[in-house]
Amino acid sequence: MSEHSPPAVPGGVEPIALREALEERYLAYALSTIMHRALPDVRDGLKPVHRRLLYAMRQLRLDPSSGFKKCARVVGDVIGRYHPHGDQSVYDALVRLAQDFAVRYPLVDGQGNFGNIDGDNPAAMRYTEARLTEVAQALLDGLDEDTVDFRDTYDGEDSEPVVLPGAFPNLLANGSSGIAVGMATSIPPHNAHELCDAALHLIKYPNASIDKIVELVPGPDFPTGGVIIDDAATIRETYRTGRGAFRVRAKWAVEELKHGTWQIVITEMPFQVQKGKLVEKIADLINSRKLPLLVDVRDESAEDVRLVLEPRSRTVDPTVLMEQMFRLTELETRISLNMNVLTAGRVPRVLSLPEALRHWLDHRKEVLVRRSRFRLEQIAKRLEILEGYLIAYLNLDEVIRIIREEDEPKAELIGTFQLTDNQAEAILNMRLRSLRKLEEMEIRREHEALLAEREELSALLGSDDRQWARIAEEIRAARAKFGKSTELGRRRTQFAEMPTVEVDLNQVMIEREPITVVLSAKGWIRALKGHLTDASTLSFKEGDKAKFHFPAETTDKIMVFSSSGKFFTIGADKLPGGRGHGEPLRLICDLDTADDVVALFVHRPGGKLLVAASDGRGFLVPEDEVIANTRKGKQVLNVSAPVEAQVCRRVPDGADHVAVIGENRKLLIFPIAELPEMGRGRGVKLQSYRGGGLADAKAFPLAEGLTWTDSSGRLWTVNDLGDWLGARAQAGRIPPKGFPRTNRFG
Repeated sequence: MSEHSPPAVPGGVEPIALREALEERYLAYALSTIMHRALPDVRDGLKPVHRRLLYAMRQLRLDPSSGFKKCARVVGDVIGRYHPHGDQSVYDALVRLAQDFAVRYPLVDGQGNFGNIDGDNPAAMRYTEARLTEVAQALLDGLDEDTVDFRDTYDGEDSEPVVLPGAFPNLLANGSSGIAVGMATSIPPHNAHELCDAALHLIKYPNASIDKIVELVPGPDFPTGGVIIDDAATIRETYRTGRGAFRVRAKWAVEELKHGTWQIVITEMPFQVQKGKLVEKIADLINSRKLPLLVDVRDESAEDVRLVLEPRSRTVDPTVLMEQMFRLTELETRISLNMNVLTAGRVPRVLSLPEALRHWLDHRKEVLVRRSRFRLEQIAKRLEILEGYLIAYLNLDEVIRIIREEDEPKAELIGTFQLTDNQAEAILNMRLRSLRKLEEMEIRREHEALLAEREELSALLGSDDRQWARIAEEIRAARAKFGKSTELGRRRTQFAEMPTVEVDLNQVMIEREPITVVLSAKGWIRALKGHLTDASTLSFKEGDKAKFHFPAETTDKIMVFSSSGKFFTIGADKLPGGRGHGEPLRLICDLDTADDVVALFVHRPGGKLLVAASDGRGFLVPEDEVIANTRKGKQVLNVSAPVEAQVCRRVPDGADHVAVIGENRKLLIFPIAELPEMGRGRGVKLQSYRGGGLADAKAFPLAEGLTWTDSSGRLWTVNDLGDWLGARAQAGRIPPKGFPRTNRFG
């Protein structure tokens, strides 16, 4: 034997390549997980463990009208006869089917402690009791009428249904979730009334569009309620592809208290969020100061959910507070949709909403056909017996003689009256009391009724339209029984649009109070409480005076535009108080010593500014783009000495022209469309000058005329401006009579 040859194989041992063995065994495991554990069947929406639970409870006669039995008895039957797995996993599945906060339409009616929305565990199975609900009974209806196939159980001693008849759209109504090997499923619950409406529409219009189906089924309907904030287009695409997600928020309202205070009360939780853990999470965030707008959270729930959020102050905006809560906590969750289910009992596929409903309808049709054929067989057997009885009644004396005198009465009856074996056996087993004339009349009536029923069933099996009409009747009956007019069937989850609220924590933490911002000529800035209308009462240092003063609020952003073309942003709450003369502006932002303040104003999001330099060049800039995030400011208008930034004015709504006046006292008006909109740069020439430079500029609506304020504070307006209209970069003309000698619009 060679030194490197493999060892000899013992007798009776077959060598197998390890790779092939692993592939074969892992594939078997994967298929078992997909088909027998993780993915639901599209026809009844159940996994094997749930199907076996319901079937075992039916075998125990735990109907909705009967009494309860211990869950331990049910679990014992399931694991002993149908499902050879751990008792705790089976009990967990049973418990979930009974939890009205976990299942939209519970299939098990539980008695005892089955857990709660706080996340508390249920009692042990020896303490709890259960029976089937009306919904489960609808799923099982017709099981004894050959509506579905049966297969042997794991030990071959019993049989179990492959699928349930499913007279209720359980897959979509109750949803499902599971993780298999290489695939998963996640189907949120829906409203049964809406699903029935969509199914009826598909029966009438088999090629109905996804738009119509989504109109009838607008979105999930969770057992715990909540609010879906996705738009209709997103939901439509999710249902079209069978993949996507839904954003669900808690339902909340503001509750007014005494003295102008208020609190937020949460009455509905997002699906599958444990309230107890959520409260702990919120409390931790408060303690770690990650929720600065919130002071306290209290759980005042009893039968219904009541979660109370207490704000830090009554000036906090409730919408802003809740937007912060939605970002940081599970008060907003994403419920995924991955409609990956078993079709034909064994093929995993991702279905769209109409496809899932169509598979359920096809299953209902198969159930109807099989049930009708089963009933025809039963009718045929019964008619055979009844016809034998009628022959016996017509020849009663002879039948009695044969029974009394013949040694083999059965054979004699068959030979004399051409009876079948079943008919002869039935006659021999007939009781004497059945020989009454009244009994004969009842048999004839039953015979006629069965003939009529047979004719009706034969017509049903021969007509596709009649079958769909019968299925529609059954669906309408289910809709009436579990529809929106019932407490169980009313829609719980609502729809809302996503609020457009930008949450700036630095801003919402500030108490909103009125202030007056004052900047002196020498650069001292301060904020006085309240809105002052008369600036003459303000005091300044000797030789100083007011340069800018305007009303604002502590939540505002104050914008500074310097002669170097830079913008600086200061939070109004960061300004020094009104006591004394304030502080130098250069201590708050990095203004160069040579810089002067050209403009000081309150930032208004969404607006536009007209900026221009002393050389007459300028442009429009969006106000949102000039915000500076640091003390160093943001360079917007590029200037080089001796040129300086000269003008910064807000463009009013409806402005369509720009008025420019130079130090040479020439006025030019041109369309605002000739000015570019930029984020940074030198801009374009507004007006041409032979000597001097730009004095002032402003944008205005031409229809309202050009206004200015003279040295006495009087307001002037000129509407006839044709002499000064021109194109950008022209020289202009002498302004109208009464224009200030300062060459400023005021």
